[in-house]
Formats: sequence, structure tokens, C-alpha cells
Amino acid sequence: MNRTTSAVPIVSVAMAGVLLALSACSSSSNTTNPSNSQPSASASANTSAPAGSAAAFGGMAEGPFEGWVEGLPKIEAPAGFDWKQFSGTQLNFISENTPPSSALAANIGIFEKATGIQVNIEQSNLDIVAEKVGLDFNARNANYQLIYADPYQILSKQSKNLADLNDFNNDPSLPHIPGGLEDFIESQLQADGYMGDTEHLYALPYDSPTMVLAYRKDVFDKYKDQFQQEKGYDWTPSANMTWDQYYEISSWINDKVKSGAISEVKYGSGHEAKQHDSLQADFSNVLGAYGADYFEGENLGSVGAARPGKSLLTSPEAVEAATMYKKLLDIAAPGSKTWDWTGVAEAFAAGDLAMAPIFHENNAMFEDANKSKVVGKVAWSILPKGTKRSANLFGGTGIGISKYASEKEQKAAWLFLVWATSPQAQYMILKSEEAGSTPTRHSVYNLPDVKKGMEPGTEEAKAMPNLLPMNAVLEAWKLENVYMRPKVPQWPQVDTIIYTELSKMLFDKQTPEETMKAIAKKSDDITGN
Repeated sequence: MNRTTSAVPIVSVAMAGVLLALSACSSSSNTTNPSNSQPSASASANTSAPAGSAAAFGGMAEGPFEGWVEGLPKIEAPAGFDWKQFSGTQLNFISENTPPSSALAANIGIFEKATGIQVNIEQSNLDIVAEKVGLDFNARNANYQLIYADPYQILSKQSKNLADLNDFNNDPSLPHIPGGLEDFIESQLQADGYMGDTEHLYALPYDSPTMVLAYRKDVFDKYKDQFQQEKGYDWTPSANMTWDQYYEISSWINDKVKSGAISEVKYGSGHEAKQHDSLQADFSNVLGAYGADYFEGENLGSVGAARPGKSLLTSPEAVEAATMYKKLLDIAAPGSKTWDWTGVAEAFAAGDLAMAPIFHENNAMFEDANKSKVVGKVAWSILPKGTKRSANLFGGTGIGISKYASEKEQKAAWLFLVWATSPQAQYMILKSEEAGSTPTRHSVYNLPDVKKGMEPGTEEAKAMPNLLPMNAVLEAWKLENVYMRPKVPQWPQVDTIIYTELSKMLFDKQTPEETMKAIAKKSDDITGN
């Protein structure tokens, strides 16, 4: 999920990656299990290795990477392992232009010094990444050995072209995943790592942006009493807010802005409703909140499936969700229909919006005085409820290895994955000046300074600004609150249908009911239903 302003040119360096956290897997809907939604102390202590490996017999030695801190699992390899045996190897990593990839590039010297491996990082918009990866796989060239395997745009279609990471993790001659797979939050591992079953592991969790509600705390505090006197309830965003209340609050702010009574913002709300993947993501939050979903298949939001079953978008719940979404956009900032996730975040940072559903990792920009007019004025909550629940879209991704790379390149790429997705690399990126990703590891969230970083006003929060939304995000990751899109091979085509038809609805070319019927019919045509 793209969350930055523009494409970043290729960065030629040896490098690494990182990750974050969620709950567990879904059953009949695109959601996750809450059993692992909070950081687990037991998970952070787990340094399990495959049976029969050197680790199982105590023959492991710490890797040559700086940055480890007490409380994190260590990067280890079998005693005598030569970390520089692939020195001089060059790897190409194609990634969406995201904060963690920028932070990795800035800190790549750590990996380069330890291994002698050079990694060229190419960052582009996600649609370009998916196109280039598809062309490379079709030609079996392995121009890119390391793949940003977006679960919906790439993994769902291309899993057969990725190496099974279990082969490396179970190889007794190679380093293993620090802390074991158990240190990853299970739902993220299932969504990012598997396709169709859990027998083959295709990627390791790398980033996990999640859509939650950003709002201007200064505005909501200042006009709280006035709103309550007029409307009769506390308008502070919380788990109790509904989409109906969100609409009423946004309308109230718009009216006060027009009358000159409110000058701190220009609009009550904003959305990422451009005819683009971002529109589908924004709508999905409302769709899930009303108890609706895209397809009838099971486990589509966790391990995914080859066939999703029939579309569910003609259900009364889906039509109700579409009707509400149209209503919300009718009063949102006019620019909403031209904004993707970057556009709405920049509008919020400019001080234009009182509230907006936004990917949480934008908080680093909001707290950067060089990029933002709202420093110190932002608070976060889970998204409003519909008739069923709050639904908060998860947008994370993993990193995989092309199976068409040579054996040497694949093993060199594995060393990169071990380091890049390690707890210490994630912790490093979290603290990076580039304000990279929030972690995908239980063990990182258990560190004392990370826990303090979730508290507004602390020095740790200033040093790690992306932690400030985490209380809302951890709540959003619970089973009852998280929303996972269907992970099916046909999703890229279905996604295009969804945002194309929704855009027609937003511009009054068709009704919500007509829109849902059109998406359902075209989706069923594509999936063979």
C-alpha cells in the first residue's frame, strides 16, 4: 500500500527490511484472530529453530550485526558460518515507495559491512511494481531477486514464482529467523506470507500500515462543549463513534467553517476517494462496518484461496454501506475525489481537515515541522462503527525471493531477509530519522521505550512518532475490528472494477444499488461464478 508522495529513484546500496504487528487469522470473513493482537512476552523470548538444525544442538553463534538491544531475539547462524561467503553478490529489491524502504536504504551500511552483499533498492508506485514483477516472472529473468510481495496485487497472483522460504529456514547450514516465526504477529504472517495454504511460506512480514481515524485534537477539544450543547453527545472520536455521527460531526464543522465560527480547519472530513486502489481501500472500511463483504469464500483474508466464490455485493448490507459511503463523500472536502492515500495525508498535514481515515504511518509526517502544520495537534482512534462493527483496513506487505534467481543469489537474499525482518532491524527502522515502519514483531513492542513511545508527550514518542497511533492501531488489529481484503488471484482485476464503479457512483452517474449490482456481476464474470 503506497503511502508516500512520489517515486524514489533507485538507491544502490546493500540493504535490509523490517516489519510490524496484528492479531490472528480469519474464519469465514476477511478478519483476524485476537489471540495474538497484543504484543506477547512469551513470543519475544522464543528463539526456536528447526529440529535437527545447529541451533537445536546449541551450535549457534551471534551474527556480526550492530544494533541489538536487550530483550530482542538475536540474529544467529550455525557456529563457523561465513557471513561474507556471498561477498560481491548484487541483489535488486523492487519495492513500493514506502517509509520502511527509505529507512532501510539510509541504514544499509550495517548489512553491507557485515555481508559484503550489495542490494539495489528500486522504489515505485505499487501498480508499477506489480507490472514490473509480473514481466520479470513471465520472462523468468530474475532481474529482481527480492520482491515487495503485496498480498493482493502480487502474492495472490504470483506465489508460484516465489521461493518457499521454509527451505532456507529449515536448512541447518543457514541462519534462521530470529525469534522464530512465532515472533511475528500471526495474522500478518498469514496475510503476508502464505497463499492458499500454510505449507509454503512465500514472504516475511515487512510493513503493516492500517487505516484508522486521524483527528485534530485541538479542534475537538476547543468546540467539544458547543457541539454537545447543540447535538447532545460527546463528539470525541472513540470506539463508540458511528458513521452516522461522523457524518453529523463533519457537516457541523463544515457549517461552522462557512459561518466563520471555526477557522482552524477548512473542512470537517476528507477521504482517499480518487479513482484508484485507494478508493477501494477507503470504501472497504465502510463495507466491513455494515457487516458486508466482497465474496462468500472462507479464509480469504488470511491464507487466501484460488476461487473466492460468488460476490456478496448485492446484499442489503452492501447496498446500505454504499449508500452511507456516497453520503459521506457528498460532504467531504471536494479534493477527496482526487486524492489517493498520499493526497489525503498531505491535506491533513496542511491543516485543512478536522478528521480523516488515514494509514497510521503518516503520523511521522504529521509530527515533522518541516512537512506539517499540525505538529502536536493530532490524535487517533479506530474508525467509526456501522450497524455491525468498526472495520479498519490492514495494508501490510511481505518480502519474498524470486525462485528464478540463482542458488547463490537466493541464499544471499535469504541473509538479507533474516537481517531485514529481524527484531533489531525493525527497531532500528522505527527509530530512524526517516521515520520508517512500525514493527511486525511482538518482541519489539515489548521493549520498555517502545511502550513509552505510545504515550503522547514522552521523549520516546518524539523520537518514534509513528508509535503515537499504536494504541488505536492495536485496537484496530483485534478480530472484531480489523478488515482484510480477499486474497485471491483475481483481486487486481476485481479491484479495478470496484474503484471504477464506485467512482461513477461518487460522480452521480449511478445509484449505490446500481453500483453494487455492477461490481457483483463483473466480479462474478471474472471469477467464473
